[in-house]
Amino acid sequence: MIINHQLPMKELPYIVPSPQTETQDIFAVNQTTVEFYHEVRTRSEFKRYCEWYYTTAAQNRRHLEKMRGEPNIMGWFRRR
Repeated sequence: MIINHQLPMKELPYIVPSPQTETQDIFAVNQTTVEFYHEVRTRSEFKRYCEWYYTTAAQNRRHLEKMRGEPNIMGWFRRR
């Protein structure tokens, strides 16, 4: 950004915009960085979810096997 003090505009400087290519490059790099960190965060959250899911599924399978070994008390009341 260039500030020009040489032109008389009631003693106020004005801002000359930077060339478009430089500005576009800066925004492109910024957008790429934002997308990269978003992807990293998304993959990390998905990995954590998968670990939780597999741990919970294994725990539920153990509980199911334990329940299958226990006597069926409700079956005593529902004699058919």
